[in-house]
Amino acid sequence: MSERFTERLHQRAAEIWEAQYRHPFVQGIGDGTLELERFKFWVRQDYVFLIEYARLLALAAARSPDLKTMMRFAGLLKETVETEMSLHRGYAAEFQISSKELELESPAPTTRAYTDFLLRVATTGDFTELAAALLPCMWAFSEIGRRLAARAKPSDERYAKWIAMYSSSEFAELAQWCRELVDSLAAGLPERELLKTEAAFLTSSRYELQFWEMAWKMERWAV
Repeated sequence: MSERFTERLHQRAAEIWEAQYRHPFVQGIGDGTLELERFKFWVRQDYVFLIEYARLLALAAARSPDLKTMMRFAGLLKETVETEMSLHRGYAAEFQISSKELELESPAPTTRAYTDFLLRVATTGDFTELAAALLPCMWAFSEIGRRLAARAKPSDERYAKWIAMYSSSEFAELAQWCRELVDSLAAGLPERELLKTEAAFLTSSRYELQFWEMAWKMERWAV
């Protein structure tokens, strides 16, 4: 049996993904030692990211090659804005940050660069590149969540809730669906097209790592 294309992607991104898991921000969530101000910053920036990510999902639905895929992306869009973003709104309420403040948050340089990259791929790349570009946000988060869930539960319930969200079977199923989609889209493509798809996947993986670093440093524009 030939290797799945997503296995190739996983192997190429292995060093990047391991760096994500080992990042002090992620480890701080896992053991409950992450400074709260850094986590608050992540909540704000990830909310901004998810707004743009929802646009990406809307474009994916619009560009889907068949009705079944369109319906799945439309459902994923709904889940993102209602379920995943509600987790962020819940955190924000604990921190006395209003929903309006969340929506008006200015994107940090990395947040802006990552979302601009995703939306550029969604509008100028082919559909296979689009699917590959959004896959790391699902798959890498699922892997991180499951690895953290295998450890002792952090005493801070906010971090335990974060781990529960991203280690859930529902989130893992979503990542698996997106993997299968990329595998099916990549089947039979010439190597030059596979390399373009791989590049989109690796760039998103690198931005995922950079996003943790951005939150850790509480990155802002210099001026």
